[in-house]
Amino acid sequence: MEDSNHTVVSEFIFQGLCTSRKLEIFLLLPFSALYLMTVIGNLFVVILIIMDHHLHSPMYFLLANLSFVDFCLSSVNTPKLTTDLLKENKTISFGGCMSQIVCVHFFGGSEMVLLVTMAYDRYVAICRPLHYTSIMNRKNCIWLVLISWIVGFVHAISQVLLILDLPFCGPRVIDSFFCDIPLVMKLACINTDTLEILINADSGILAMTCFILLLISYTYILLTVQHHSKDGSSKALSTCTSHIIVVLLFFGPIIFIYLWPVNITWVDKFLAVFYTVITPLLNPAIYTLRNKDIKNAIKKLINHM
Repeated sequence: MEDSNHTVVSEFIFQGLCTSRKLEIFLLLPFSALYLMTVIGNLFVVILIIMDHHLHSPMYFLLANLSFVDFCLSSVNTPKLTTDLLKENKTISFGGCMSQIVCVHFFGGSEMVLLVTMAYDRYVAICRPLHYTSIMNRKNCIWLVLISWIVGFVHAISQVLLILDLPFCGPRVIDSFFCDIPLVMKLACINTDTLEILINADSGILAMTCFILLLISYTYILLTVQHHSKDGSSKALSTCTSHIIVVLLFFGPIIFIYLWPVNITWVDKFLAVFYTVITPLLNPAIYTLRNKDIKNAIKKLINHM
């Protein structure tokens, strides 16, 4: 009885994306290519914004941070997912599992707050243009980014501390390709219903608060845009559309996984792949394709080469 409160399981086993070995081998190349494009795309956006002085504005400073967070988020699970496609025995140590949980919630939580910060930046630029330079000065921008990292860190630590001392003494198979809190809690040797409510409340409060703030911000922006000139409205609407698409792509899967679970394994896996693998790739593409300043910076870079 003395060891009943301690973790006996030293590693977990992933079932992976599917049970077919042939399909896993087939998926190796697409996932490797997706990760490579994600790394190149996001780091390219960061480097481009650093190098081009025309992009040294609050909006692009925040975009560079978003691209860096996306690079980090995709690097938590995708390399492990890709290498596991070659393995029949997909294992992860207990420490590695907890590290995945911390990193996913750290970067995921940071991205939520960063998206709200980007919405606030657009709100000030469009609704209070005369005060923009004083409100979104360099010092305030740095503080806003730091706050997003701090909130993400506090959220991640609060999540992992709630499950770190759970006793894992029996089943160790996780029906996924990475360690996710709801699936890991199911393997605990005690009833976790109350803990699950607490953890969902923690994630839910952060996700829903950010999502509601984003909805309010963009609704207010779009209403304000209607009263502006056609040229200004068109440019503002184009910028906001990019932001709104990114918000929907990021929050959509998270809401279904954590706040409105469908409890269908293949759907959960698809949504998890979407927000950890696909969304970090789409974000730089959306901003690059819809942004004239970024496209002009790319053209100038190509011309100098």
